[in-house]
Amino acid sequence: MHTYQAAENALNDKVILITGAGDGIGRVAAITYAKHGATVILLGKTTNKLECVYDEIVNAGYPKPAIVPMDLKGATKQNYRDLAATIENQFGRLDGLLNNAGILGSLGPLEHFCSSTFENIMKVNVTAQAMITKALFPVMRKSNNASIVFTSSGVGRKGREFWGPYAISKFAVEGMMQTWACEVGKTNIRVNCINPGATRTSMRASAYPGEDRDKLATPESIMPTYLYLMSDDSIAVNGESLDAQIKK
Repeated sequence: MHTYQAAENALNDKVILITGAGDGIGRVAAITYAKHGATVILLGKTTNKLECVYDEIVNAGYPKPAIVPMDLKGATKQNYRDLAATIENQFGRLDGLLNNAGILGSLGPLEHFCSSTFENIMKVNVTAQAMITKALFPVMRKSNNASIVFTSSGVGRKGREFWGPYAISKFAVEGMMQTWACEVGKTNIRVNCINPGATRTSMRASAYPGEDRDKLATPESIMPTYLYLMSDDSIAVNGESLDAQIKK
């Protein structure tokens, strides 16, 4: 759906939560959603990064966003419950959830990974996404058409050497999306994944430090897919894993 052309008001009056909103794909998605009319809730662990995104959105004249500082590695069930209650009290509903936050950990043979790294990656990339989705389901049911989107990865579809716990976490994300999608059926909620492909982010630079960043897609260039799955144009799409870039 990389060729999708969103109308300027495609997300008017929608309330959308973005995790990992302070940097990379999450930051650009938040600004893009706001540009198309959404009130965005910026969730991330680094407050000053969230404040920069907040200022950029406000200065552009887009709907005023909200900020939720939260480190998913240490978040508790009560944190997620409080988040859901706050969203319901302030907005009455949640129309979109972009589960975008993630950590890479260290790359190398599975034989050599350490248990603490594995646990941290699974906590942020899988457990936290499952818990926040579970907590927000009741407030998303109050939306006419709600969309949940997980940012996945190509290494979550086909195993690749040295991607270790990160790849395992993304396979889990794909499975979680499919399970949620089967369970929501034909309700007002739909659940899908996006594989962003090789994108110019700090995580990508950590994985491939010697790569020429100028040859990579920018986060801005992959936004059509993120817009599509959050807009009402994708109401009939559920349980799909879409590619944000054209495969060469």
